[in-house]
Amino acid sequence: MTMRLRTLDGGQTAVTDERFDALRTAFHGPLITPDDPAYDETRALHNGMFDRHPGLIARCSGAADVIDAVNLARERDLLVAVRGGGHGIAGHSSCDDAMMIDLSAMRGVWVNPAERLVRVQGGATWGDVDREAQVFGLAVPGGVVSTTGVAGLTLGGGLGWLHRKYGLTCDNLVAAEIVTADGGLLRATETEHEDLFWALRGGGGNFGVVTAFEFQAHPVGPIVMYGAAMYAAADAEEILPAWRDWTGGLPDEVTSRAMFWSMPASPLLPPEVHNRDVFIVGAVYAGPPEDATTILRKVGRFGTPLADLSGPRPFRDVQRLLDWMFPKGELLSYWKSVTVRDLGDDVLRMVLRRGLDRPHPTTLVHVPQMGGAVRRLGPQDTAFGDRSAAYIVSIDGNWTDPADTQADMQWVRDAFDEVNALPSACGTYLNFSSEMDVDAAGRQTAFGENLDRLGRVKQAYDPENRFRLNNNIRPAGYRS
Repeated sequence: MTMRLRTLDGGQTAVTDERFDALRTAFHGPLITPDDPAYDETRALHNGMFDRHPGLIARCSGAADVIDAVNLARERDLLVAVRGGGHGIAGHSSCDDAMMIDLSAMRGVWVNPAERLVRVQGGATWGDVDREAQVFGLAVPGGVVSTTGVAGLTLGGGLGWLHRKYGLTCDNLVAAEIVTADGGLLRATETEHEDLFWALRGGGGNFGVVTAFEFQAHPVGPIVMYGAAMYAAADAEEILPAWRDWTGGLPDEVTSRAMFWSMPASPLLPPEVHNRDVFIVGAVYAGPPEDATTILRKVGRFGTPLADLSGPRPFRDVQRLLDWMFPKGELLSYWKSVTVRDLGDDVLRMVLRRGLDRPHPTTLVHVPQMGGAVRRLGPQDTAFGDRSAAYIVSIDGNWTDPADTQADMQWVRDAFDEVNALPSACGTYLNFSSEMDVDAAGRQTAFGENLDRLGRVKQAYDPENRFRLNNNIRPAGYRS
């Protein structure tokens, strides 16, 4: 039997039994086809919106497998999707009939405590990193859900509970090993392939398959002071402005976020919030817990909370507190975000109105705080782009019934358009974007003055735009 896979031009090409057998002989990981018993489980993505059927899943065990998969893609001109943790909200990591290069079995983490360096394979999640690094009281700034993949978060920027103290995830990247479109394995650092290293810090998966990351780690935990209070959503008209004013004077050690959500009747939650619409204020202090008692006390005093969960916690537990709210495959999700320079009254009115009128209990209106160390780098120091934002307004549409999809997606788009039209809007955070194909205006908004340089780096390392299933940056001069 001859396997037929999708090509870059949208057609199909044949991969003969002989060629496939040769690949299987060399490959150390499994090559999974649609008739394999493990196919359906392996192809599943975190976002239940996407039920895609790749023609071949190359589940790599290491860089050599990735090189062989990329060489096959180049030889047969295959369309390629690359999956790290599979958590990406836009579903870029899979495509019908294409070849998926799957790194999800490559989850090794190695810690050098003397130099505070952490080496991470390309399929690892932040839970993998936290588990190993916290043995030494270290952490790399990562996400707020432990099942999030390291690769996607890093390449797109990366914010969580530590970014105001230690910068974005991409700011803490010191080296990357990457298989480029020609099948070569390169090491990119400040002094090796400097242009590629610059582009990897915020430019997304445009430039190849990153098989390993090396990060600078920082002393965090194992116990941190965590602030979390749940208020009745109806009280947010008073609490939201008070939270805004409080965050304006915080030291960089504190990273805070606020969100509208609805709590189920879960045994993991206090009974007082069961089946309630809530406004949540959260914060983490990236320093000795005893130094944070006074400053985080305010989290539970903006009003009268339904529940105040604040207190000292293991950092690993903080990183996992939201996991249960994002079960793999159970939510259909469509997100869009706007970065804003300040939370003026016009932004607050929009956040309040949309937060109180969400179409589904699992939909969030989410406002992470930025600033601090994020602003200490210039807009051209990394590919991430504009760092002037003080906050992000993220419209995180989640629902469970496919019949609601069109209406809920439109609600997200309308809310996005509303905040994006406000004077303080200054960009977008692509890791919180569900668009499969970002248009020219979206790329310009996301990357700003860095876009032209990114196009030149793309031309140097992927001139045929082979790695295009991402927030795609076209190679300079590319017309297809």
